[in-house]
Amino acid sequence: MAVGQHVRAFGTVTRHRVEIVVEGTQADVPVDEADWREYGFKGKPGDVRRLPRQWAPYHLRLDWLMWFLPLRTVHEEWFYAFLGKLLDADPPTLRLLRQDPFDGDRPRWVRARSFLYRFATRAEFRETGQRWIRMELYEVIAPLSLPKPRRRGQ
Repeated sequence: MAVGQHVRAFGTVTRHRVEIVVEGTQADVPVDEADWREYGFKGKPGDVRRLPRQWAPYHLRLDWLMWFLPLRTVHEEWFYAFLGKLLDADPPTLRLLRQDPFDGDRPRWVRARSFLYRFATRAEFRETGQRWIRMELYEVIAPLSLPKPRRRGQ
């Protein structure tokens, strides 16, 4: 490698990106009309009004893994384990997040949806205060819950 050459992990950085959004609800039935609340990550887009974050020189490991999910598949063993930890309201897992929408309580259901994010134009930002514009694509993992405990004699 010649002096002055750069080694790049990515050929380009795009202005559009697909993001996986994880939500939970405490509703008995996981219908779309339920009160679904989004889990916030420290370095990922989420809240469309939040300023994009820079983390250097290190990566936030969970956020980094989440960034790669739509580039491969969401059906990875670690991601299902992560969703299980959210259903358990596991304190060490919740500390990895920017925001737990249930303040340490357990959700009954979690799901994952994909969204296309893009940076807002100046005009859109002035009008709405949104730094990101996001469009829902589809539900990538349907609502999951923990198995109900079995009663004795069943």
